[in-house]
Amino acid sequence: MLNDILAFLKLHWEAIGLTILYFFTAMAAYKALMETRSSGKTLAYLLLLFFLPGLGLIVYMTVGVNRRINRIYSRKWVSNIRLSQRLQEYLQQESRAVLLEHADLVANKNSIAHLLFKDTLSPVTDNNYAELLLNGEQKFPLMLQVLRSAEHHIHLEYYIFEEDTIGREIMEVLKDKARNGVNVRFIYDDFGSSDINRRFLKEMREAGVEVFPFYRVRILANRLNYRNHRKIVVVDGHTGFIGGINVADKYINDPRYNPTKKTAMYWRDTHLMIKGHAVHSLQFIFMSDWNFCAEANLPITHQFFPDCAQPGDSLVQIASSGPDSNRSAIMLSYLAAINQAERAVYITTPYFIPNDSIFDALRQAALSGKDVRLLLPGDKTDSRLVAMASESYFEDLLSCGVRIFRYQKGFVHAKTMVVDENLSVVGTANMDIRSFDFNFEVNAFVYSREVNHELTQSFLFDQVNSVEVELQAWLLRSKWRKVFEALVRLVSPLL
Repeated sequence: MLNDILAFLKLHWEAIGLTILYFFTAMAAYKALMETRSSGKTLAYLLLLFFLPGLGLIVYMTVGVNRRINRIYSRKWVSNIRLSQRLQEYLQQESRAVLLEHADLVANKNSIAHLLFKDTLSPVTDNNYAELLLNGEQKFPLMLQVLRSAEHHIHLEYYIFEEDTIGREIMEVLKDKARNGVNVRFIYDDFGSSDINRRFLKEMREAGVEVFPFYRVRILANRLNYRNHRKIVVVDGHTGFIGGINVADKYINDPRYNPTKKTAMYWRDTHLMIKGHAVHSLQFIFMSDWNFCAEANLPITHQFFPDCAQPGDSLVQIASSGPDSNRSAIMLSYLAAINQAERAVYITTPYFIPNDSIFDALRQAALSGKDVRLLLPGDKTDSRLVAMASESYFEDLLSCGVRIFRYQKGFVHAKTMVVDENLSVVGTANMDIRSFDFNFEVNAFVYSREVNHELTQSFLFDQVNSVEVELQAWLLRSKWRKVFEALVRLVSPLL
């Protein structure tokens, strides 16, 4: 009997294998249809599953499962805080009071503030000083100075942290502070910082620095696609840093940090230093991430949330989103900001793959007479495939009046938005589907005419170092290029 079964299996193994493959493919297709909210992503997954049998199934199981539904990234600590009705009411009252007091500054943007509060429980805060930092050569000297001044704690969270000149310099400060009694906690993303040497981490731990990966990567365990893209630094609960600049020499356009920089690519990026009440929101996000990855329970105490009002005129609201959130708060806030613009929207992003809502909002704003501009990488890019996906949107945008500029001086990695004269956004989220749906991201929404003016001037300066894409010239690109753009666009939700 057993021999007969084995003989049957040997004779029909191909048919049996195909039956099993198609069964699991059908199950994955059902899961994609029922759980994926974006029709574009659903179509991309179905194309992969049925046109690349086997490989498509592996890709979907690796990157496609919807974490928002499965809740693998549970945040019991945050959930408990959010369930506190008293806390919600208190923060809401504080946020409303700030909005009322500064109604002229916020103007028609207060619905964005309400949206972010309702979705992320992040209030609009006053008494903040916000300083714009352009490129690593402005960020790191100031950040090192603040780190050296720490007295109680240092909290760092980075997507990329490399063991190079600047990485070593920061590590030595962290080690020195930990040896002198300062509580130092460091979260790194296991995918983005995959080159971190174990010896490097061991040195920090031996000096007293607490170090944890956010979520250890496991091949084919659906973790590669969900990355902690945040860059957060909080020192003593009163000073914070947020923006697009990771820790690596390539972010510093200074040969003292990178002797090969003379021949390396110029890196254009933007960061923000905040002092004041908004730092409490950054602290809250870091502590919730820490309690998750370290399986700890950091308490809400005065040392972590000190009274830190600053003589500054910036209103700041911190927006965060990720696979653990109910909705993509950052995408919705971008959408609201574009829709509520009265005069202008200037967006800088290294990766531009908008969903349908953002795409339609940009076209609608331009057709309505708003000054809508996009500043994107030129020929110098770290992903030609993503660049081609971005280019597939150009023709429609240009025909509606959106102005598109391709940066030529180097690689532009900044993630910023300027809306009218009163709203500026600086953070970690790109204008793409990955940042909207897959990554853990954090942005600062700043209501300040001074910061807005600085960021606008920075955009215009970058525009001088860019080439504008003209519609008539763009229409002349080759037929094969148009075909390739269309093909890449089909799978763009997966990039």
